[in-house]
Amino acid sequence: MDKYWIALSSIEQIDSTFIQRIYNYFGDVETAYNASLSDLSQIDGLSVKKAEKFIEKRKNLDLEKTYNTVLEKGIKYFTFEDMNYPKMLKEISDPPAVLYYKGNPELCNFEKTVAVVGSRKASFHAKEAVEKIVSELEGTDICIVSGLASGIDTSAHTSALKHNLKTIGVIASGFDFTYPASNKHLYEQIEQGGGLVVSEYYPTFEPLKFRFPQRNRIVSGLSYGTLVAEASMKSGALITANLTLEQGRELMCIPGLISNPNTEGIYKLLKNGATLVTCANDILEALNWEIKPAK
Repeated sequence: MDKYWIALSSIEQIDSTFIQRIYNYFGDVETAYNASLSDLSQIDGLSVKKAEKFIEKRKNLDLEKTYNTVLEKGIKYFTFEDMNYPKMLKEISDPPAVLYYKGNPELCNFEKTVAVVGSRKASFHAKEAVEKIVSELEGTDICIVSGLASGIDTSAHTSALKHNLKTIGVIASGFDFTYPASNKHLYEQIEQGGGLVVSEYYPTFEPLKFRFPQRNRIVSGLSYGTLVAEASMKSGALITANLTLEQGRELMCIPGLISNPNTEGIYKLLKNGATLVTCANDILEALNWEIKPAK
């Protein structure tokens, strides 16, 4: 069955919503993959244009080759049907059909996940605040989730590794790409024992602009709560904050300098009821977690 999931995820012209909708309708991934246009047209709300595009692209797909490409590249994966597919991610309204990964999922405690997000052009103050809060979690089994971008994401992952915490990096492309290139070493550290790098995208998919906000729902979806370190009014971090609330998860913010335009989004979120965080204990209280030492 896995090869049908992989094949569906390899078609750039359809998305996870389309895949979930046809899978839910037929209740079987092989039947969904092989459905005719007349079968697909019976599904409420399914775009006929996308269905036609799917059937056109499917004609040229070699199931075995598409599947073997993933294995040959040393990429592992969870399909939506997989017993080990992360439970919290399965609960969101638009879960990825396939979650590709490198690293070791057994190292990560999916029951204690916190996302840390913020500006790519983060201030020194914000990076220092992230380092302080993450350092206070040392010795716990909490897992830090972020997007492997520059700025706050990089600080979150780096601080986690420095303080012996596991970390999950969610990327906005397939594994053929490392973006930004400056984080190549960070990717390698995470893959080689620091946790997991994950993506919903087939290996050949490029890091196109629209994939970054798409990726954010996975960052928040894997997590029990999201900590926002810095966010302007029009930022990816604010998108993730809104997704966190839509997904019914805990939203937390680090206050910043009021003279910094990158904190405008933060104060808006705080005024609307986000939890204010100045130390790691604030996160533990917000999530009602009893902390056990990491094994």
